[in-house]
Amino acid sequence: MRKTVLLIFLSVSLSFGCSQTDDPSQIESILNTSVENEQVPGVIAIAASSDRVLYQGSAGVRDASTSEPMSVDTIVRIASMTKAITSAATMQLVEQRKIGLDDPVSQYIPWIANVEVLEGFDGDGQPVLRQPKSPVTVRHLLTHTSGYVYEIWNANAARNVAQGGVPSISAGGAEFTAAPLAFDPGTQWEYGVGSDVLGLLIESVSDQSLGQYFEQHIFEPLKMIDTSFEVPEEKLNRLAAVHGKSQSGELTPISLTLRKGGFQSGGGGLFSTAGDYTRFLQSILGGGELHGRRILSAESVELMAQNHIGDLNVSKIIESSAPTLSNDVEFMPGIEKEFGLGFLINVDAIPDGRSAGSLSWAGMYNSYYWIDREKNICAVLITQILPFYDADVVALVGEFETAVYTEFDAN
Repeated sequence: MRKTVLLIFLSVSLSFGCSQTDDPSQIESILNTSVENEQVPGVIAIAASSDRVLYQGSAGVRDASTSEPMSVDTIVRIASMTKAITSAATMQLVEQRKIGLDDPVSQYIPWIANVEVLEGFDGDGQPVLRQPKSPVTVRHLLTHTSGYVYEIWNANAARNVAQGGVPSISAGGAEFTAAPLAFDPGTQWEYGVGSDVLGLLIESVSDQSLGQYFEQHIFEPLKMIDTSFEVPEEKLNRLAAVHGKSQSGELTPISLTLRKGGFQSGGGGLFSTAGDYTRFLQSILGGGELHGRRILSAESVELMAQNHIGDLNVSKIIESSAPTLSNDVEFMPGIEKEFGLGFLINVDAIPDGRSAGSLSWAGMYNSYYWIDREKNICAVLITQILPFYDADVVALVGEFETAVYTEFDAN
């Protein structure tokens, strides 16, 4: 299979080219090499300023079992990169004073008042539950300090799912959002499903489905024409396959069900393109505006970019409870980090890369982005590989980042 991927890549390179730019660049070479070395079947990367695209390119194929080339307009699963869009939508409601950051979420979703804290399990293996010491607020959900966690990265949550305490997030419904909290709200930072609860809140306050709200208030203003919770039939030919990578590096396409209707996940349900998502990043980079279309006030963007978790620790390793889905994760090792309203913030500058105070996050299928407001650069690199935090892709993102600043920082 790996030899097949390489042969397909070479034929695609000769027939279609690997980049959307005319002139070769260091970035193009990096993308091509990642495919030639069989680290990824296909990759897309875009770097932009607040008002123009600096680089866009792609390499390899959408599916290791076909010869369809990866392209900038390839539709991909952006998974947890959905969270930033949900955060922006939440801040729109804050701007309109329809909700407050420190409002109890139960004010808008009444059943949240009944959510308990899972302390562990007793000698018979039964969950030990208690009432939280404080209510979950909107700010807690935006900052991953609510106590809502992922079964993928929390052993107690995974055990509770396995014992039937709550449905798995993979079941496709919203029932997993009723899972018990892992700790009292505001006392710890742990990545979790809070954005899915925010999606339910947005639906409750707006009286629209999450997809309808996004379309009207974010996608249409920013001309994100290929971003949605479902891929239309006429666009399925542009959808990339997800690939599983074995410990030996073998890449194999995974068959994933395309659900129609049902729960729209504010934590990870969107399909998009690198180009569409870059437009969203540019709007944040531009203080809430892109090409005259405003989705947020500059004040809201500034607030999102500030630390909202005090001295809580973000720098710990996120240990995986599901190795087929995710490796252990440690973003930017050795760099002090904080968390804003929807974004990870690096307190220190990255050598040869993004400035201190930049915003970032990622998606389960190994897609990564950052927003550097000081240097007026945003960028996204997308693959469709499991498990998350693949070492080859993480290294590729680092090379891409260095190349972006080498080529465009002077601009």
